Amino acid sequence: MRGLAPVTRSGAAPGDVLAVCGRLGWAAAGLAVLGRGFRSPVAIVGAQQAPEPPYGAGPQAAEAGASAMLDVSDGLLSDVGHIAEASGVAIDIRTDLLPVHQRLIDVGSALGANPRHWVLTGGEDHALAATFPEPADVPDGWATIGTVRRGAGVTVDGRPYEGTSGWEHWR
Repeated sequence: MRGLAPVTRSGAAPGDVLAVCGRLGWAAAGLAVLGRGFRSPVAIVGAQQAPEPPYGAGPQAAEAGASAMLDVSDGLLSDVGHIAEASGVAIDIRTDLLPVHQRLIDVGSALGANPRHWVLTGGEDHALAATFPEPADVPDGWATIGTVRRGAGVTVDGRPYEGTSGWEHWR
């Protein structure tokens, strides 16, 4: 893995696919649980208190030919927006491809919250998002969740997302 060139935010191109690696939405769910005064489920609360970034996935993606990459610390939509802006492209995320763990579904049901919203907008999990040229050989452990095309911005299922897209610095 020595000598790999850095993979920046600015290399995505129309025709690439978007993939993620690591947990998404867990820290946001943990914050929601803590906000209600609960301390369990422990795995969800622990995700808020001690994230588990997929450290080895970055070099793995670079070796596989990732064209753009960044960590998801401010929310998937917000951070993927940084790739779209830096690369001068549009990115569409497909909700039918998003990894939504059963534990998130269970916590969402208990709290009356939408777990998909946590996955799309929750930060602090420190997962990775990367684009790969199509046909992509997306590495094991990565999930393809969208596509890159001409245009600008980020859409969800072809439409702008209603609501916040994640953490907004200097708000």
